[in-house]
Amino acid sequence: MSPLTRRGFITAGIGVTTALATTTPARAAGNGTPFGPYGTPTHRRDPDTVYVDPHGRGDFTTVQAAATAAHTLVLAPGVYRETITAAVADMTWIGATGNPRDTVVVYDNAAGTQKPDGSGTYGTTGSATVTLRGDGFTAQGITFANDWLRADHPGITGTQAVALKVMGDRSAFFDCRFLGHQDTLYADTVALTAFARQYFRDCYAEGDVDFVFGRATAVYDHCHFRTLDRTDLGAAPYGFVFAPSTAGANPRGYLVTRSRITSTAPDAYYKLARPWVPSSDTTAVPSLVVRDSRLGAGIDAVAPYANMSDSHPWQSMRFAEYRNTGPGATVTVPENRPQLTRQEGESATPAAYLGDWTPRRVRP
Repeated sequence: MSPLTRRGFITAGIGVTTALATTTPARAAGNGTPFGPYGTPTHRRDPDTVYVDPHGRGDFTTVQAAATAAHTLVLAPGVYRETITAAVADMTWIGATGNPRDTVVVYDNAAGTQKPDGSGTYGTTGSATVTLRGDGFTAQGITFANDWLRADHPGITGTQAVALKVMGDRSAFFDCRFLGHQDTLYADTVALTAFARQYFRDCYAEGDVDFVFGRATAVYDHCHFRTLDRTDLGAAPYGFVFAPSTAGANPRGYLVTRSRITSTAPDAYYKLARPWVPSSDTTAVPSLVVRDSRLGAGIDAVAPYANMSDSHPWQSMRFAEYRNTGPGATVTVPENRPQLTRQEGESATPAAYLGDWTPRRVRP
């Protein structure tokens, strides 16, 4: 079998190879149109809904163009190879089939990629396939991907390649997938003083180095995290699942609940987390609670946490676990695995993290 190309790598993980290999337009389940049960350009679900289809059967062929025209976007099955920036409040993006494998937004910039105008490199934030700044964003049934690969660019050292950067408060993702390697999912805020709440339900994220990171107050509920094998390294650790950068004034950071972590790498080659104290906020006190989740054998059970910088040791951060199971959750060295008390566990819930906001799925 020949090696996968960058595009083939992503499609192998999301099951849309046929969509890339053929020009035959796909149809969504429901009413026989590519937009499923969410209406059509001639029968809109409401006046502020627009329809996006790369094959030209909607109002727009690109997501970026649609995002500047309306608040609600219905995306037909297909691959949207583009970068997107949206700052409008109360936007909703809907994958027409409900299956995120069918609707893929992907690009391949990395932090070290040179900009076309010669002004320098993109940096981590600029590498994002999709950047969302507005409050009240909801996405359902969509894959966000960055298919930049280290092996294709051996001369680039800035290997961060973000699939999604989301900064708004009340941002919710249902049945979405986030694919990449380093820095896949950037759950962040618009400012150090903004405590943006974000909710991820029934989502999937994969990567290797710090692939879920940022300073948002983010709840990952019933999610699946998958650590990837690496051929460019000969020894552990291969990477880190979480790298929160929670502001010191924020009482809550990342909450992972009723989720699971699996791996394609050798056993114990991944750390659960390391704290990110960025130069832009040296007073950050990263916060992560992982509870009621299954940690597979890929997680180093003896030493699941590591430092990103020795000047900010993980032991001084807000890292804790509660009632986790699986081989990666086995407590062999208690001082390496802080645990919540029962009373603390009762207050570490999605409702406590989200406050007066109740995220809801999109209905046809």
